[in-house]
Amino acid sequence: MLSIMRGYVRAIEAMNRAVGRVAMYLVFALMGVLLWSSASKTFFDPSLWTLETAQFVMVAYYILGGPYSIQLGSNVRMDLFYGDWSLRTKAWIDSFSVLFLMFYLGVLFYGAISSTAYSLGYFGMEPFGFFGELFWAFVTGGPDAATGMMGFMERSSTAWRPLIWPIKVILCLGVLLMLLQALAELFKDIDRLRSGDSDPMQPGAA
Repeated sequence: MLSIMRGYVRAIEAMNRAVGRVAMYLVFALMGVLLWSSASKTFFDPSLWTLETAQFVMVAYYILGGPYSIQLGSNVRMDLFYGDWSLRTKAWIDSFSVLFLMFYLGVLFYGAISSTAYSLGYFGMEPFGFFGELFWAFVTGGPDAATGMMGFMERSSTAWRPLIWPIKVILCLGVLLMLLQALAELFKDIDRLRSGDSDPMQPGAA
């Protein structure tokens, strides 16, 4: 069982590391959008798309970088006492507190799925069932069948009026990756408790 946990940790951390390293370059895309926004307002007609595009890029940058931040331990924590504890004591505390994080992320993921379903025109109470039927319609009938299941798609209320579902899909993906990373953190804490003060799941460990 321990080997399965270690394999899971390595796979999830490799995936989140790759996603996080790609996501960190979105800050340059954000800078480009804001630079064009300033230029268009100064020299041309102001662009309608720049403000919301900057917001969407910032959301993607933040939410997709979250799992990698958890992996690196760079998330904000109150370490007034925590910093002086042994690795084993930290593992005990972390293995308990991460359960609250996983519960919160689970609720957040359900809300994100519901909100994404709403953005695709579904107003019922079974968002997971909706996406299951949507996927099956796509597999059996192609894009036209899947499109036929969607209702009136949600758009922003601004003058540009972009579709909202793409950024909500990114939100679902980011929260899911954070939930998977939180589970990996729990497995690492369990392994630390079994192995004493060593950190066997780190790269290069036995």
